Amino acid sequence: VILLAGVYTRTRLCSSEGCGDFSCGIKMVIYFESNVVSPPALIYMGVDKHENEELLKWGFPEDVWFHVDKMSSAHVYLRMTKGMTIDTIPHDLLVDCVQLVKANSIQGSKTNNIQVVYTLYGNLKKTQGMDVGQVGFHSDKEVHTFKVEKKISEAVNRLNKTRQERSPNLREEREQRDWQERELQKQLMREQQLKEQEERRRKKQDDDLRSYKSLMKEGNMTTNKVDTDYKTFEDDFM
Repeated sequence: VILLAGVYTRTRLCSSEGCGDFSCGIKMVIYFESNVVSPPALIYMGVDKHENEELLKWGFPEDVWFHVDKMSSAHVYLRMTKGMTIDTIPHDLLVDCVQLVKANSIQGSKTNNIQVVYTLYGNLKKTQGMDVGQVGFHSDKEVHTFKVEKKISEAVNRLNKTRQERSPNLREEREQRDWQERELQKQLMREQQLKEQEERRRKKQDDDLRSYKSLMKEGNMTTNKVDTDYKTFEDDFM
């Protein structure tokens, strides 16, 4: 049993379906849905620092990581939808994310005017010697900040109504995501190759047509017509 921000929950560690062993495998992840955008955005976090380690291993490239700056807090992730970038996250969705981080920080939940930092999953850096759940950045320039003046209870309550606790196979989910991405890239490459082949075919047709028209111009034409002016022929012979 783990206490996180005043909420008791259990951590199931086994990845085998139906297993009740709480000491043998994968950990629990908490999921939320933010309906301030359509379709709703997926937000998730680990129960404690051990779950955070698993999330650090198997996050998606399109995930954005949130944490209260200079305070202990949950590691909250936003899974961006296709076409969204860290610079185009809707403001209301950002508010949901930072409010969730604040609510799941023992010190941050009691403090106004805190800073929440957020960055892309790929900018997170884990090195030897770091404590469990501790993380750094590859580039500080890619870290964004959001000032949270106070708690917005409406946002937190709305998110908590969507709360679900699941024990996913994070590695399997990441591998499935990567496989789908590879298949998509292969399909896009095939479509591009077909497009290029069609362009080459059309170009050849156009070149052949221009060449044919050039040959058909009167000035470039030759004739095999036989001179039938017999009178001229006879005069020349005499």
